[in-house]
Amino acid sequence: MNDTEILKNLRKEIFLVGFSGGMAHFASCYSCLEILYVLYCKNILQERDHFILSKGHAGLALYAVLCSKGILSKDEFHSYLKPGSHIGGEPCMRDMPFVEASTGSLGHGLSMGVGMAMAQKLDKTPARTFVILGDGELEEGSVWEAAMSAAAFKLDNLVAILDANEIQKMDSIANTIGMNNWHEKWNAFGWQVFEVDGHDVSALMKILERKNEVGKPQLIIAHTVKGKGVSIMENNPAWHFKLPNKKECATFRTELGIADEEWEAICNARI
Repeated sequence: MNDTEILKNLRKEIFLVGFSGGMAHFASCYSCLEILYVLYCKNILQERDHFILSKGHAGLALYAVLCSKGILSKDEFHSYLKPGSHIGGEPCMRDMPFVEASTGSLGHGLSMGVGMAMAQKLDKTPARTFVILGDGELEEGSVWEAAMSAAAFKLDNLVAILDANEIQKMDSIANTIGMNNWHEKWNAFGWQVFEVDGHDVSALMKILERKNEVGKPQLIIAHTVKGKGVSIMENNPAWHFKLPNKKECATFRTELGIADEEWEAICNARI
């Protein structure tokens, strides 16, 4: 399969597993899926690089990519939110050895990334630390403390990727924060800043392979669509955290290419 087919299949798997588990942040998962796919499946992350999904509510997208990569078994992935499973709503390093930071409470991922990048510097390793942030998450003051610290410590092995889908929980970023001039803000904080289409695999690969400017942390603003791939979810704040009703399920099935037998199996597996 080509990248487009793989990503459509991943969106299908995310929906089927999340629907079976009884809850999921589908729209948030779909906006950052290409970013996760490129990081893990296009060999951006090297052996001792670190990765933190600061917007932990998109954990189901991370699990889907890890399953595609062979790091997480299919049985484990499909155990999401089932009794006895260690696959929960947000990534937890206590329960999952492939997770390097427990997230879900927004605003902490970049601070942890700063610490990891500093440790890599002390160890004199060429490894890098990558952190995915949500744009709604940038309302958290701890993010800006970390941003200042990263620049002050000249962490040119730190790469933050902003999933800029322009929507947070129940409204647009513009209506909530009132501003989203992220390029100027992060540049003023001493970061090297780039912008990219967050759903363009080739463009993401090219920019994520780019090494940081000496002495500067790097921010990649990935412009994305919340709910990408399902028309009724795209750019719709109402879909931050909900399951579809019967009529809406028909749209998911049609647009994600879910066969009757796949749908029947997942409905029978629901808890």
